[in-house]
Formats: sequence, structure tokens, C-alpha cells
Amino acid sequence: MLGSIHRSVRRKVMVLVLATTVSALALSAAGLVVYDLRAYERQTSADMEATAEVLARSSAAALSFNDRRTAANDLKVLRARSEVLAAGLYTSGGELFATYEKAGAPPVFQFPVHPGADGYRIEDNQLVLFRRVVEQGEPLGTMYLRAVYAPWDRLRDYLGILGVVMIASLGLAAFLSGWLQRAVTEPILEVARVAREVITQRDYSLRARKTTDDEIGQLVDAFNGLLAEAGRRAEALREADRRKDEFLATLAHELRNPLAPLRNALQILRMAENDPAMTRKARDMMERQLQHMVRLVDDLLDVSRITTGKLAIRKSVIDLQAVVRDAVETARPFIESRRQALEVQVPSEHISVEGDRTRLAQVVGNLLHNAAKYTEPGGHLSIRLERTERDALIHVRDDGIGLAPQSLISIFDMFVQVDRSLERAQAGLGVGLSLARQLVNLHGGTIEARSDGVGQGSEFVVQLPLAGGPLQAADALAAEAEARIPSRRILLADDNVDFANSLAALLSAQGHVVRVAHDGAEALNTAARFNPDFAFLDIGMPKVHGYEVARRFREQAGLSDCVLVAVTGWGQEDDRRRAREAGFDRHLVKPVDPDDIEAILKSY
Repeated sequence: MLGSIHRSVRRKVMVLVLATTVSALALSAAGLVVYDLRAYERQTSADMEATAEVLARSSAAALSFNDRRTAANDLKVLRARSEVLAAGLYTSGGELFATYEKAGAPPVFQFPVHPGADGYRIEDNQLVLFRRVVEQGEPLGTMYLRAVYAPWDRLRDYLGILGVVMIASLGLAAFLSGWLQRAVTEPILEVARVAREVITQRDYSLRARKTTDDEIGQLVDAFNGLLAEAGRRAEALREADRRKDEFLATLAHELRNPLAPLRNALQILRMAENDPAMTRKARDMMERQLQHMVRLVDDLLDVSRITTGKLAIRKSVIDLQAVVRDAVETARPFIESRRQALEVQVPSEHISVEGDRTRLAQVVGNLLHNAAKYTEPGGHLSIRLERTERDALIHVRDDGIGLAPQSLISIFDMFVQVDRSLERAQAGLGVGLSLARQLVNLHGGTIEARSDGVGQGSEFVVQLPLAGGPLQAADALAAEAEARIPSRRILLADDNVDFANSLAALLSAQGHVVRVAHDGAEALNTAARFNPDFAFLDIGMPKVHGYEVARRFREQAGLSDCVLVAVTGWGQEDDRRRAREAGFDRHLVKPVDPDDIEAILKSY
């Protein structure tokens, strides 16, 4: 294929140069020939007119004195003009007075009986001319000339010269074509060759050789730049594909890890029904593993919401000490399970920032969890809160595996893990730090990783701008958290029988009256008879989906005041919006935390 391209480009350049040369020469030759023929005609006619004028003047006396011999002798001077074939002198009355014919010339036409008008004409490759003889204003007669007119002989000679010129020009054109091929086609062929090798070898490090700095050189530079960009993108795609494969493998590993102890705990519960201590340990283990799975799913959902711009944070002026306490409370069980010491340094004065307390606690909790995960059991962790003139700083430090210099920035990229060794059982998905950075950015702050090197521990510093307003008053619901919930009439509708029945048992144990339905039609029928205060509805139910069930609730007078709660595995902002439009009051994402249900029951 490259050979055919090579031949095609060279042939095209050769044809282009030769065609241009031949066209230019042909047009020039045509113009010159036309011009020369016109010039030859003008020159010949002017020459004959001058000859006729001279003869007319010399023959005027002969005509005046009717001297035919003298007139004939005057015409004989035309012997010196080989191109003149015949001449004649007419009297003023139109009578042929004297004649001349070239000796040895081919027969000519018969002399005209009467002279014609002044001027010339071309007849059968001969020029015929008439010229009046005038003496002192009195016409004496007419001079007649017939001469050879041979433009084709002249044209043949001229074309011969042009042929020599064209041959020389084509030779020069061929030479220039070869130079153009070296200057133009060879760089193009070099680009084609490199492009072919890149396609076959997938080697984007190849480059075309640049030989000139003109437009062709710019083409080569642009092509090499395109290869460099394509190489960078190909490397980015390979890296993204590698991270995706690692992420999927890690996700499968992280999701399977909690399932094994959950299954073991279920077996323990079956075997140790009469052993309260063993039963309590099994329940605690199940709760820890369930929280771990929920944490994984929540992190992934939060990253998705941030990436698509759908994560909403509820800002208010909050106390960072409370954020640190919330984070420490969340992370402490995991830290203690690894027998690690945690030092907390919080100043006595309030440090206020404008932010979302839950999300900032999630950031700090992720940092603590990450520090504990990459620190050996028995290690030391610390969290320190301080204030500068304009910012609040949260330092989370550990004496764990540390970070290499090249990892201090990439550690915040999605799915990046510093330690992928098989010995580290809880490596995680590599989304925690990326999520933390994005949440901090949403609060107008920054997060930075520091480390003295591998094995030297690491430190993460969160910087947040200080708030200017007063602290937000405590939520009234928090004061009522311990208040006893009155008995409620609750409808649970979910096609997952185990989920619905287990939640019904939990709510019934708290003193509520509960009815269960396993599809949308059964939920509507049960609600009409039961008249619930609260309805927890799945969305993807058979027969009638949850959105339609909610709309029908709102259309019935006896059910319009029922508090509707969507309980679903779909937690994106669009899902929440659709739930609101269908008439739901609240939206919970599976797996549902019983504390969230309790908070909803208390708030109405």
C-alpha cells in the first residue's frame, strides 16, 4: 500500500509539473504564433506598399509622357525583389500601360482588366496590392503588385524553434519535478510511513523526520504533535482501563469481605439461641459488617453525585469542635478494633466555619479511617484542630506506611490506592480521599497530603475559611431524640419479603401497629382498610409501582394526610425529585438505618 502511495504521489507531482509546463508553453507558443502571423502580414503589406509607392513615383513621368518603354524599364527593378511575382501599371483611364513578370516563376493569374481599389488582399498564398499614382494632386494611374505570401514556411520555422525550446523546458521541468519530489513528496511519504507504523505497531513514540522549516515542516510538526497527543490520550485510556479493572476487582473483594462474617453470624445465631453473650457478639459483628457495606455504597453514591453536580450541601455556621467529635465517634470503633491509640487535640474556644456538619464530619471520618487502615495495629494516630488568622486547620496524622513523593498528589485521584499488597486486608475502593477532596472543595477549602517518605507516616491537612456569623442554634429535633415515640399505624410495602417482614418485626417490637404488603395493588387495598399514619413504600413493586401508589394515596380523602416515605435502592437527585413530584414526604435509600426511620416517626 505504501508503495502504491509512493508511486501515486510521485506520478501526480510529475504530471502536475509537466502538465503545468506544457500548458504554459503551449499557451505562450499559441500567443506568439498568432502575434507573429499578424506581424508577418503587417510587415509584408507595408513592404509591398512602400515598393508600390517608390515605383509609382518613378513611373509618374512615363505615364505623363505616355512612354511605355520607360515604364517597363522602371518595373524591371523588381527583379531584385524575388518575392514579387508580377507588377503592372495602369493609366488613369484603367488601361494596362506596362507589365512585369518574374522570370521562371510559376504561372500567375491573368492581369486584372481594370485596377481595383487602393489596398491589399490575400489570394491563394499571394498578396495582391493596388496603389494610385498621383502627381501634384492629379491621378495619373494605378500600380499593381502581386507577391508571394508564405506565412506557413515562416510558421514551420518558428514551430521548430518552439519545439527546441519546449524540449529544453520539459527537461528543466523534469529536473524541477525531481527536486519537488524530494522537497514535497518525501516528507509526505515519511508522514505516511510513520502513520502506517503507528497503526500496525500501536507505538505512539514514533516521529516523522523533519527536513525543512517551511509549510511542509509545519505539517510534519503538526503530525508529530498529533502523535504526541494521541500517545498521551492512549496512555490515559490504558491507565483508566487499568484502574477500572483494579476497581472492579477491589469492589468485588470489598463487598465479599463483609458477606462472609454476616453469613457466619447468621449461623452462630442459629446455633447459640440460648447463649446471650454469643448472640450479642454475633449481632455486633453483623452490625459492623453491615455498616462497612453501607459505607462503601454511600461513598460511591456521593462520588457519583459530586461528579454529576447533584450533591447538595446544607451550609450553616457550625462549630468545628462538634465536627471533630462526630468524626471521632464514627471512626473510634474501627481504630479500637486495630488496637491503635488516638490523640485528640481540640482548643477550648469555638472555631466556626460555614459548612455542612454531616459532610465535614464525613471528610474527617474518612481521613481518620484511612489513617487507621494504613497504620499497623498498635500504631498511633492524632487529630489536631487549630485556628489561623483567616482559616481553620484540621491535621490528621499517623505513623503508618507513609507516602512516596510522587503519591502526594495522585493519592486524591479516583480509585488510587497507595498500598495494593495482598497482606493489607482492608485496602478499600480508593474513593475515600477523592470524595474528601471534592467535599472540601465544595466548602471553599483545600486538602493537602504530607509525608517524609515511605515508612515515615503521613499527615493530611484540611483548610477551611473561618465564618463571620454566629453559631447555628441546635436543632430542636436533637433535644427530642430521646423522647418516646407514640404508637403509630404503619404500612410497609415491599416485594422483598425478608426486608419487609424484618422491618415490620422491628417496628412492632417498638409498639407500633404494622401491616405488610408485597405489591402495589395489595398496598392500596390494605391502606383503604387500615388507614395508616405512615406508609413506607418501595418504588419498584410489581402490579403498581410506588410512584403510582403515592399518587393514589394523595387522591383519596382518607389517605391524603398519610406520611409517605419512599424506601428504594435509587438515591440520585432525579430519583428524589420524582418521589417529591409523586407526593412522597421523605426519601430513604436502602439499606435503611433504623435510626432514620425512628427520626421520621418522631418528626411528625
